[in-house]
Amino acid sequence: MLNYAIVVFGVGALGGLVLAAHVLRNKFAPWALSVLHALLGAAGLILLITLLVQGNAPQQVMIGFVLLLLAALGGFFLASFHMRKKLPPKAVVVIHAAVAAAGFLTLASVLL
Repeated sequence: MLNYAIVVFGVGALGGLVLAAHVLRNKFAPWALSVLHALLGAAGLILLITLLVQGNAPQQVMIGFVLLLLAALGGFFLASFHMRKKLPPKAVVVIHAAVAAAGFLTLASVLL
């Protein structure tokens, strides 16, 4: 289950890089890619919740989950700008990416 979550988050992260590149160049990100990015993040969180509910996950999985959940909350904040047709603050984009990357790397550390 953890392997699937890491793959889903990894693919989502690639989309996130494209989205961030748009915003950092003062352009609106493609809406369809934003939705796909959000759906992949949600799917990854659901996989982690399933793993955590089973009760045999290492502590790093819980830490990674919390970080990725915080990143998801930041993603909702970023989406609110997109829906209002305003560019989000670049600092928020960078923080969202950094927290998500920390969560992803925490999960990946379980496999290493």
